[in-house]
Amino acid sequence: MEAPPMAYHWPTDTVFRELTLEVQERVCWQCQHPRTVCCHRQRRFFTCDGPVELLCKLCHCSNPACPERSTTVSPEAETALVMPYWVLGWDVFGWLGHRRFARHWSVPQIRDELLDRFAIPLSVDAIERYVGRYQRMLAARQQDPAEVARAYRRAKGLILTIDGLQPEKGHETLYVVREVGRKRVWFAEALLSSSAAAVQRLLARARAWVERLDLPVRCWISDKQDAFVTGIAAEFPGVPHRYCSNHFLRDLAKPVLEADSHAKVQMRKKVRDLRAIERAVLAEEAAGAAEASPADATPAAPEADVVLDYCAAVRGILNDNQGGPLHPPGERMAEALTDVRQSLQRNLGAKKGGPLRTA
Repeated sequence: MEAPPMAYHWPTDTVFRELTLEVQERVCWQCQHPRTVCCHRQRRFFTCDGPVELLCKLCHCSNPACPERSTTVSPEAETALVMPYWVLGWDVFGWLGHRRFARHWSVPQIRDELLDRFAIPLSVDAIERYVGRYQRMLAARQQDPAEVARAYRRAKGLILTIDGLQPEKGHETLYVVREVGRKRVWFAEALLSSSAAAVQRLLARARAWVERLDLPVRCWISDKQDAFVTGIAAEFPGVPHRYCSNHFLRDLAKPVLEADSHAKVQMRKKVRDLRAIERAVLAEEAAGAAEASPADATPAAPEADVVLDYCAAVRGILNDNQGGPLHPPGERMAEALTDVRQSLQRNLGAKKGGPLRTA
């Protein structure tokens, strides 16, 4: 369970909108005696319409002999406005989650917009906590049985896939189970061990989902690790198990990718000394600026900027390792370097007949 956060320090000049809530059910369910106000709770939180100072009238049963006498009841409407210990109301919380996960805003961008638009000053740590809460609520809703049933009410069958991702060697492996037909992630779990028993436990969980939906599984798709093969055969007997096309193509293309990797090494050997070129250009610019008097100062020659731009472009090409079996990175590197060479040739040709211009 998440620990309660530190109290928020409100500026002394903050103007609050006052709001009072009372318990709606004023009769004790145990003894049917009336409930009376026993104390008050005051709290403050942000909304999209400005800060709110909330006063909650707390009640307990008026019957001293009632076993519910010691139970303090809060207004039912309070959690519809803000959760316990939160400083953000639900409207701001929903706005924040939408910007982070639907529009992919960064935390600093959210922080600036909260301050500019709603005058809500929050630290980066506080925003990250609320983003984490939103993420957990969203994950819980995605796994809600009623929500899942609605998503598959018209489905005729299921196509399931499982794969593991390990950020670095020695780290936990994140296993993800997805359903291809509805493009829906069912669940994900990080495992310290990739043993057959640990993986089969995840597959048993997937079988429980299938039984709850009462839909036939058309096939499973994976990279056919031994743990996947044995686990799927045990939990889903008779269900076809297909090889993932991406993994199949990657394994098939291994000889091509090895040759492609060797070609990248050779190209990097030929295209060298970019830093030396950049230093020479910058030194030449500095020397020219030192010799020129303030009265004769002129804008820097465009040739130097063009050379530096070319160096930056080539460095980016050499560091680009993106691409898959259908478009290997070495092939992409060769195409990009060819484009740079052709651009240089066009610029050199233009220089012979006039001023240098970029291509």
